[in-house]
Amino acid sequence: MKPSTCRQCFLFFLFFLLKKFYGGCVPCSEIFKRLDMINFNLKHHVSGNCYSKPHFFILNKGLNTGKPLSEPCPNCFVIQFGSSEDLENMESICKSLWRVKFWHQFLIGSVIPYIRIHDFSKNLSIKSNEMMLDFEQHKKNVLALKLLEQKEKQFHENINLINDMRRVILHRYCNK
Repeated sequence: MKPSTCRQCFLFFLFFLLKKFYGGCVPCSEIFKRLDMINFNLKHHVSGNCYSKPHFFILNKGLNTGKPLSEPCPNCFVIQFGSSEDLENMESICKSLWRVKFWHQFLIGSVIPYIRIHDFSKNLSIKSNEMMLDFEQHKKNVLALKLLEQKEKQFHENINLINDMRRVILHRYCNK
């Protein structure tokens, strides 16, 4: 069989395969919306290092392992990105994984649990690629989570105001 014939057979097969799964002709840009997954560089943070690329820190010891941090601490990884858009996407993914305690299954150590950098990197890549496959849904989820965080912050501020008012009222009784 000639190479051109093989290529035509492959394209013919691919056409019907796509038609079966997507119900007709769909532009390739729709099928493969977001194939450029997030590229990141993960390493242990060393105190005193300054990073020029967009980055954030991840706690790697204790029961808050996987928590994204804006400021470094002694027990953390640093994740660097090529763009600030990748940073925002990955930060929301990491925050989601931390909130559902995804990293607890990978913790080792009897006194102070911690996660190995290889385990963290491998599973973060897998989970981020899964979440980024449906990029439009990911963007909606990120917006919803940001709104919930904002409402949670307002709620805590209101609770603090109520406690302050309670103290003021009770303080009046003490000073009579």
